[in-house]
Amino acid sequence: MDSKTLSKYEARAVIIKAMAHPTRLFIVDQLAKKERSVNELTEMVGDDVSTISKHLAVLRNAGIVRDERRGAQVFYSLKVPCILNFFGCVEQVLRTTADEHLQVIKIR
Repeated sequence: MDSKTLSKYEARAVIIKAMAHPTRLFIVDQLAKKERSVNELTEMVGDDVSTISKHLAVLRNAGIVRDERRGAQVFYSLKVPCILNFFGCVEQVLRTTADEHLQVIKIR
């Protein structure tokens, strides 16, 4: 693999790694509905503000969300809503895998 190809896959890995946490997946799902403040997300997740802020920083650094300061509050929204297509693909993998497991059970 040449360096240009490697760079492309490394860039993709950064985005996928950013999504690879249940709390971050939840946050992206919530931001798909509407923008949220850090405080709203903290309340929804049930974690402390610093933990939620760290999750949001990972998503922001990967280019998935954007932030906007309004007074003392910071609001987050999806920067690229197409990331939700990834969720649909993941759900399809889960359904397919579940169907395959059911077929194995039925054969026995």
